[in-house]
Amino acid sequence: MKSKPVVMEHFSTIHTSFIINFKFTNNITILTGQSASGKTASFSFIKECMAVNPDILCLNYLDYQKDMKEIICKAEGKLIVIDNVDILLNDETRKYISLDDKNQYLIIGRNPKNLFTTKENLFELVSKNIGEQTEFEIIPYL
Repeated sequence: MKSKPVVMEHFSTIHTSFIINFKFTNNITILTGQSASGKTASFSFIKECMAVNPDILCLNYLDYQKDMKEIICKAEGKLIVIDNVDILLNDETRKYISLDDKNQYLIIGRNPKNLFTTKENLFELVSKNIGEQTEFEIIPYL
């Protein structure tokens, strides 16, 4: 399912020696890839921005005991970033996300089941060194 981003087309931040430079082409971006590629580190850097950017909402394993669907249903106009999606989202919440037109999603995990997505929604994290910094970008998967 391809639809234009409803909150932001670009997100960037610098954290010490890391640069996050994400360009979004879809309302639902699923970030997948190998372990230790920087996905959770990227999540942490985005989460730090949540303190100063009211358009960002980050959820991860620390929110495991919370009602994810209720939190997401109350949000509007947010880039919702979810790490550890494989353990956090049940099928009902995944279906809600796939039809949500009020928010944009960056979903980090390996299982896009029940998100009604296509290959246009699948991305992987790549990194490159720029001097003493490492830049993370997302590129289409496969």
